[in-house]
Amino acid sequence: MPEETSDLAEVRLQKLQQIEALGLDPWGQRFDNAQPIEQVIALPADLPEDQRPRVRIAGRITSRRSKGKLHFLDISDASGHPVTRRTKGDQSGKYEATEYIGLSSTVQVMIGQNQVGETGWALAQLFDLGDLIGVEGVFGKTRMGELTIFADKLTFLTKSLEPHPDKWAGMQDIEFVLRHRYLDLTYNPLTLDRAKKRVKIIRTIRTHLDAQGYMEVETPTLHAIAGGAAARPFETHHNALDIDLFVRIALELPLKRLLVGGIEKVYELGRVFRNEGISPRHNPEFTMLELYQAYGDYRSMMDLTEGLIVACVDILGGGRTIPFGEKTVNFEPPFQRAKYADLFREHVGCDMTDEVAVRAAARAENIELEMAPTKGAPKVAKAHVVLVQELFEDLVEEKLVGPVFVYDYPSPLCPLTKRKRENPAIAERFELYVHGMELANAYTELNDPITQEQTFTQQLAGLSDEDSMAKMDHDFIRALRHGMPPAGGLGIGIDRLVMLLTNTQTIRDVILFPLLRPEAK
Repeated sequence: MPEETSDLAEVRLQKLQQIEALGLDPWGQRFDNAQPIEQVIALPADLPEDQRPRVRIAGRITSRRSKGKLHFLDISDASGHPVTRRTKGDQSGKYEATEYIGLSSTVQVMIGQNQVGETGWALAQLFDLGDLIGVEGVFGKTRMGELTIFADKLTFLTKSLEPHPDKWAGMQDIEFVLRHRYLDLTYNPLTLDRAKKRVKIIRTIRTHLDAQGYMEVETPTLHAIAGGAAARPFETHHNALDIDLFVRIALELPLKRLLVGGIEKVYELGRVFRNEGISPRHNPEFTMLELYQAYGDYRSMMDLTEGLIVACVDILGGGRTIPFGEKTVNFEPPFQRAKYADLFREHVGCDMTDEVAVRAAARAENIELEMAPTKGAPKVAKAHVVLVQELFEDLVEEKLVGPVFVYDYPSPLCPLTKRKRENPAIAERFELYVHGMELANAYTELNDPITQEQTFTQQLAGLSDEDSMAKMDHDFIRALRHGMPPAGGLGIGIDRLVMLLTNTQTIRDVILFPLLRPEAK
């Protein structure tokens, strides 16, 4: 701890002892019937002094100022009402939007020596930024017109022993903010606003799905086989059973087993873990929605996804055209729908089935045509479909303004997806894109156990025996052999959805506790 910080902490510790000497509990007691500050500041404030409403609040001291025999505090709580401003939503300047810049959950408190008495005044001298207190008094305006609680009773609730940052000046370092999310929530209204909106979005998803007859379930986090996606898992060991296990990389396979069991509409909102990179759109631990509907298909999932996302947009109350960075997104349905092959032809300039043209396009984009050698093995040419997908990612995705459903993918990319009967080279899959960011992924689910076993075998053929993904989930195949109904399935990355709907550019800002390296000693 730096010497200056240590000195400040020592002063706070001395104040704690002084509070105890006043006969008060520095860690507080039960404090009932506190009114949310949001409700207090909505009360009439221009009434004569003898008609001012009496109020009772509890919160944290976020600012303090002394003027002779008066103390002024800013007290904040978690209630908050939205603060907005008008903004230009695009470079043309034609579009204007109401931008939420945070929550106002702060009220000024004026403490006078005559009003709070000898003990209350002595207590007021011991307040620090970050302390939690209860305040009772009347609500009105000062001569300067500021909304204020004129305190006549103070209750000490908790002493903060660590120095708090001075408003924004101490909250500019990103590393500091992420490691001290509790302070970020206190002093940055945008962070609290995003957290509350995330809760609204998740609650809306549940309400929307429950109303359509979906059943929410919980499935295991620890799996004997890492399945349901192509991703590297985290590994662990169960001591009692003496077996290695994997932390789940997807929710898919257990939910499909429930389809076999007769739960015809099922979903899970759960944490998923992938031992992979960190980026503005990736965190190793993230939240997924996965759902399955018996007797549906990927077009059923398009309709469901559209309705679900529009419901989330509407619950936030900012209209259906919202800002995202310097861009805007119009969520007015129906969303655009475009075939993968058509978009590839438009933006790459050739047909995705033309192997010669695809290799030439990849070469022009400096895409490596050969696979890197492993353990002395020679390089081998990348499969045609791999080059197609790399070109799509490089040349097409960034041009997808959206929201747009991209559908009918090359089937080798989709081992869990039903093929089109008239063209087995195409899988009935869609991905939803908004400004180049993938938001949702859906299939007409493959329920043919024979084909499923074949595709699993092909998928695993190129992996080494040591690879954690190189294992066939025979129990899942057995479940399919008992009969899974034709179905549509959908996955939505909740963190990315919250990013989009709260105009947030990095995933770590919509996750309260993103993964960080251990703090340097």
